[in-house]
Parts: sequence; C-alpha cells; structure tokens
Amino acid sequence: MGVANKAWRLSLLSGKPNLALYNQLNGKHYQDHQNIYNDWRWWRSSATQQQRRKVPWSLVCGLMLFGLGLVSLFTGHVASDLEWYSQRLVKRSIFYSRLEGRRREAIDIWKSKYSNLFYGCSERGRNFPPAVRERASNGYLLIAASGGLNQQRTGITDAVVVARILNATLVVPELDHHSYWKDNSDFVNIFDVDWFISYLAKDVTIVKRVPDKVMRSMEKPPYTMRVPRKSPPEYYLDQVLPILLRRRVRHSPQLIILFFFGNPGLFFPGVKYFIDVFWFVVSKALVYDFLQAVQLTKFDYRLASNLDEELQKLRCRANYHALRFTKPIQEIGERLVTKMRKMAKRYIAIHLRFEPDMLAFSGCYFGGGEKERFELGEIRKRWATLPDLSPDGERERGKCPLTPHEVGLMLRALGFANDTYLYVASGEIYGGEETLRPLRELFPNFYTKEMLAIKELKSFFPFSSRMAAIDYIVCDESDVFVTNNNGNMAKILAGRRRYAGHKRTIRPNAKKLSALFKARDRMDWDTFSKKVKASQRGFMGEPDEVRPGRGDFHEYPSCICEKPFTDDKNRKGEDLLSDRIHMNFKENVDSKYVGENQGDKSHLRLKRSMEDPISLREEDGENFPD
Repeated sequence: MGVANKAWRLSLLSGKPNLALYNQLNGKHYQDHQNIYNDWRWWRSSATQQQRRKVPWSLVCGLMLFGLGLVSLFTGHVASDLEWYSQRLVKRSIFYSRLEGRRREAIDIWKSKYSNLFYGCSERGRNFPPAVRERASNGYLLIAASGGLNQQRTGITDAVVVARILNATLVVPELDHHSYWKDNSDFVNIFDVDWFISYLAKDVTIVKRVPDKVMRSMEKPPYTMRVPRKSPPEYYLDQVLPILLRRRVRHSPQLIILFFFGNPGLFFPGVKYFIDVFWFVVSKALVYDFLQAVQLTKFDYRLASNLDEELQKLRCRANYHALRFTKPIQEIGERLVTKMRKMAKRYIAIHLRFEPDMLAFSGCYFGGGEKERFELGEIRKRWATLPDLSPDGERERGKCPLTPHEVGLMLRALGFANDTYLYVASGEIYGGEETLRPLRELFPNFYTKEMLAIKELKSFFPFSSRMAAIDYIVCDESDVFVTNNNGNMAKILAGRRRYAGHKRTIRPNAKKLSALFKARDRMDWDTFSKKVKASQRGFMGEPDEVRPGRGDFHEYPSCICEKPFTDDKNRKGEDLLSDRIHMNFKENVDSKYVGENQGDKSHLRLKRSMEDPISLREEDGENFPD
C-alpha cells in the first residue's frame, strides 16, 4: 500500500493517472486504487462547477473579520516585533547605502577623516602582575638582535615580551655588528638605555649586563640557542624555560669539612635530632644557588603576532615609549623636522629604498640593460640561498618596488601638486642623479638629510644605524609617509603612525600600478589619475584597511582604541553618528578598501600576499637586513 499511495499522490500532482504503475498492480490493490481514482475525478469535476458559482459577500466579510480578530490577539507582540525587524532592515539598508557612498567618495590625501576617532592605548591592566625582582627571576635572558636598525627594533621589542613570559631578567640586548650594514654601534649609542630600563621597570626587570659574580660562577658560557620564527609563547615555556631553570648548586669546601669533622650529632646520638635541624639551616646558608643564563641568537621576528592582550600592550609600551633615541640623535632629527616645517606647512616623507643591494635582493629588473643585470647579479651572490626569480613574473605579482619616477607619478596622480615638499629618506640610489632626475622634475622641492644639515651629520656618517634613526624621526613626524617597499622600516613606521592616530601612510599597490605604468602612454592623464586613485584605495593608511588581529603586529598593532563619543567635540551629531556607524560595522562589511596585498595572517606564518622579495622571509634562510 505504501508504494501505491505514493504513486497515487504523484498522479494527483501531475493531473494524469499513472497508468504504467497501475498496470503493474493486480488484484484487490488495483481495484481499490481504480475506485479512488474515479472518486478523485468526480471531486475535481464537482469542484470546478462550484468555482463557477458566485461567492456570497457575507462569507468574504466573515472571513476578513475572523482574520482581523486573530491578528488583534497577537498585536501586542507580533506587530511590535514586525516593526522592530522592519526598522532594523531599514537602518541596515541605509547604512550600506551610506557606506557604498563613502567607498566612492574622494579621499583626503593629507589626512584621514577618521584619524581623530582613535588613539594608542597601551596602559598596563590592573590585574597585570608587577615584574619579578632579579634574584627571584628564573634567570638571565641574553638577546642578540640581528639586521639593521629597524630589524633590531623588532627583536628588542619582542625580547621584552619574551622575558616577561619566562619571568626572566632581561639583559640589554646586543646589536648586530656583522650584518650587511657593518655598524659597530651598541644599544647605548642609539637608544636611551636608562630610560629603557626605568620605563619598563614595572613590567620586566632589565639590567645592563650579567653580574660578575654570576658570570664567575658559570662553569660554561651561557647556553646559546635559536628559536624558530613567529614562535608562540608556548614554545618558550616548553623549550626555553626548562633550560633557564637549570640551576647550578655548589657546596662550599667549608661546608664539607664541617659536616665530616664538626657535626656534633655524630658524637652525641641523644641530641642528634635537634642538632640535625640546626645543621640543616646552617648548610642552606652555605649553599650557592646561581641563576642560569640563556642567550637567544639572531633574534628578529621570533615571537608570534597574536598574543594575549596584556602582552600586546607590553609590546606597544616597549616599542612606542621605552625605545627612545639618544639625545644627540633626537636633537638633530628634530632640527631637520623644524627646517622642513619652516619651508612648508606640510611635507611628505618618502622611503625610496632604491639602493643597489635592495634591488639585487628583490630579483627585479628596472630597464638598465645588461649592465644592470650584471651589477645586480654580482650583488645577489651575497645571498647564496636566494631562489631564482622571474623579473617579469615578480613585477606582475606586485613584488617589485617602484622606481623614483613611478613614485612621483603616483603622487601626482593622487593629487599632490608639484610645489609639495618632499623629504627623501634613502641611501645610495642605484643610478645616482640620473635615476632621481624625473622625481626632482615632478617635485622640485626635494630634500634629503644631507641637503639640510651636512655639517651636523659628519659625526654620524660612519654609522648607518644612527643615520637610519635620523631618517626615522623625520619620517615619523611627516604629514604623509610614503613607503616604496614592504621592508622593516616601512612596517615599523606604518605601525607607529597608526598608533599615533592613523597619520596618513601611503603604500603603493604595486601589482595594479605596475600594469598602469606599463600602459600609461596609451591613456590620457585624467584617465591615468582616476585609475591610480582607484588602485590606491585600501593602501592609504585608513583605520579600517585591515581587520583587528590580522596582519603583522608591527605594521598593524592591536593596541589602538576608539575614542568615546564625548571626545569628539568638533563633530556634529548626525555626521558623528554616521561616522560611528561606518567604523563600528567595518568588521562586518567586505570593504573595497581591503587590497590584494593585505591578506590574513595565521599564528605562525604570513600569507604569501603579505610577503615581499625585499621583506624578511619566514624561513631561517637569507634575510635582507633592513
């Protein structure tokens, strides 16, 4: 009967008897279903005749009154709920329409309109325990930072957090003297070491060096190891802490002599118990318990980006507050900023990073013919493990830095006039003045630190890290910072400027721009400018370009908070509310601001879209020491 019932229902839906199925049935089953089918035909014909008759108005009115009565029973709940849902839908549709309008609106090239809604928040939480004292710590943590100034800065910042994780005493990190830069500057020559120690005193105990008493007690040098890149806190607790907790306990010769020849309990068994208790206390006082020391080498990007909130705040306090340059560096940096401000109310700082070593490391080609290929190829031999790259393929993928001429074209297309003042932070430009000439023609007000203070810089010339620190100050104080690569200085400064209120930071969308530069001769300037502006959406340093918790921490720090409504005194009610809606819903909307090179980041690795031939690689291979 189950199969027959199913077939009958299908025949009703189709409007035709399923004769093929009926023929397969026999006996009583067939007769029963034939009767049912005949009854169904009679019902359908009678129903058709009834449809032709007029429906009485009284029946229609009665049904309407009955429906209204049912609705009235639920009006207090159902109607109110429908109204609430409708208002929510209307508000969301209004929000999305406003957001779509904002995506198409012109961008202020000098300042983000949302910059005053955020501020850096890295204060210690109330429940964050104070730092342990030196003798009570788990030992001494020695750090050997590697690379150039900004690469070392990441290592120093993360070393503070690692010392906190291990409850260790941090020794002021050692800087790399053997990297590409060949700079023999120590920590004390670049950073204010006393300020560094005092500012972080509540978080981590820091000493300038391991005490001599502890060093003399060590039978071997400190245990040296290298941790993998982007290691989570669990790795340090599982692999580094056990080594740090190995304490060397040594008994003094006096203790051994007294134990065998001066222990009264050996000769007076009756008072042995009391004398043994006394002797235990004395022996403890004659045992030397020395702290162990561990040295972590090549320490750069050795800590994961995603950490606990309080540890992230500690990271920010170390990077943005505790690491302060020495007074001579700070003074000359501020002097250069003052000179730029006297000449122009606003200025742009560009980190060109178009030196021969960087170009060789990138594996790209810049149109210099066989001479360029030979020269950059010879420099590239310094890094034995670098893979062979296709210059055309790297450019299509957006992995090649822009030339100075292309940087100038991008800025002019974005709307910066030719009377804009530029501060160019760069070393030796590959190709010299010939390479810089197109940029100078586009922006005649072109300055470098050597042009502004050649005499004051003479004492800094032998030290590349100190020269880089001066550029760091001038770039940080600029109204607009333009980075031409995804290296360490670009990341560090981009993160600091976000922390300081999302100051305008422009990162070229090299993948889209390279195609535009290739075809710029086939389009007029207005079309080129329009396409450049469209390509740069999502690469202008807006607050909502990357969702919180994504991206590299040093470039996108999470210790940034939104100001409360009362802090926005200069904004009117409706405009402020509209802005707030935009920023609060930014995590739920797939904004067009998000560019192709701003990908997600896992706990241990950056996505390939965040990598760059001129940035640090995730593996422990050859790294460019920027």
